[in-house]
Amino acid sequence: MGTALITIKIMPSAPDSNLEEIQSKAEAIIQEHEGEKPNAKTEPVAFGLNSLNISFSRDENLDNDEMLEKIQNIENVSSAEITDFRRAFG
Repeated sequence: MGTALITIKIMPSAPDSNLEEIQSKAEAIIQEHEGEKPNAKTEPVAFGLNSLNISFSRDENLDNDEMLEKIQNIENVSSAEITDFRRAFG
């Protein structure tokens, strides 16, 4: 059993979506599913739209599908996908 470092990219449905609200809801879902130490950053995409990238650690053997589905169902979220999954050493 190892620990994975995971990054989820969340795309809001519109440029004026409240990213702080989306971030707080997504971090709560991540912590419900045993994710630890979430760290969020925004990244410009195009035409005033920013993505929200949340990185966190979690047991690599846990299933991510249910967590991703809950994040995708947050109001004003267009999509959410895992963009990085790597085993953490040390």
